[in-house]
Amino acid sequence: MRFLITGGAGFIGSHLAELLLTRGHEVLLLDDLSTGGMENIRHLKPYDGMQYFLDSLENRQLLAELVDEADVIVHLAAAVGVRLIVESPVRTIETNVNGTQLVLDAACKKRKLVFTASTSEVYGKNTNVPFHEDADLVLGPTTKGRWSYAASKALDEFLALSYWKEKRQPVIVARFFNTVGPRQTGRYGMVLPNFVGQALEGAPLTVYGTGQQSRCFCDVQDSVEAIVRLIATDRAVGQVINVTTEEVTIEKLAHLVKERTQSSSPITHVPYDQAYEPGFEDMLRRVPSIDKLVELTGFRPRTPLTEIIDRVVVYFRQKRTAAPAPRTALTSAS
Repeated sequence: MRFLITGGAGFIGSHLAELLLTRGHEVLLLDDLSTGGMENIRHLKPYDGMQYFLDSLENRQLLAELVDEADVIVHLAAAVGVRLIVESPVRTIETNVNGTQLVLDAACKKRKLVFTASTSEVYGKNTNVPFHEDADLVLGPTTKGRWSYAASKALDEFLALSYWKEKRQPVIVARFFNTVGPRQTGRYGMVLPNFVGQALEGAPLTVYGTGQQSRCFCDVQDSVEAIVRLIATDRAVGQVINVTTEEVTIEKLAHLVKERTQSSSPITHVPYDQAYEPGFEDMLRRVPSIDKLVELTGFRPRTPLTEIIDRVVVYFRQKRTAAPAPRTALTSAS
């Protein structure tokens, strides 16, 4: 099969491309490199079945051509990370909603299956854990930019499901909960790569808030396996499915990173108001049910958190080793 992956040079996209190529599929990657990077896909260039296009979804002609060539579209292009969302709410909304609309419109002309990535953020302030896919979405007020991402991704879901109901355009929606692993950047506030980078540098591990808030983390290899299995499952069409695994408090995650890196870094706490914006809201627990994923695919993400951390640590150490040495100034002989 031939897959088009939007956001294909990103963290999840590059891992999905790698998995598909190793299984003999062809892959078309579309990415504008706004958050992705060529370093994520450089190792894939030797594969004959891989082509990449450095452009935006706004290039409708190119998008239409790539959709026409593909059997399945995996739509991963999106604004990501809490910091980017807080600092660039306009970009967040435009990237997510407009991009999804363009992909669905192009795919609908040819009835190509679209797998679209959503997020645990859509559950908002719902406290009724574990979250089931048909649970109420409880969002905060529009005056708090923190909720713009959740609202934009919820609208993405509404769009995708409406295309299925009204136009019979096949879609699958997956809600990811903190997918982590090698090649993820901490640039936009992702907690695990930030912790690992700080620990290896001997810098304080920065925990926002009390650290008692808990999140679920899923290894990127498990996440892309879930994507592939859902795409291969006819009963997943028109469905919303949670994808994740292990719950841990952020405080405990920081201690695990210290333990796995053997770092002496202290753990410091920073109030949300200082880290993001005044009045920033966060949730104490965000834990889903993955019964639907297991029932549809027979697959349950199982990679232990300690193994995930170890893989991220190895990646960071390899990057530090491979980084070019700083240039020294040349002086003329006296």
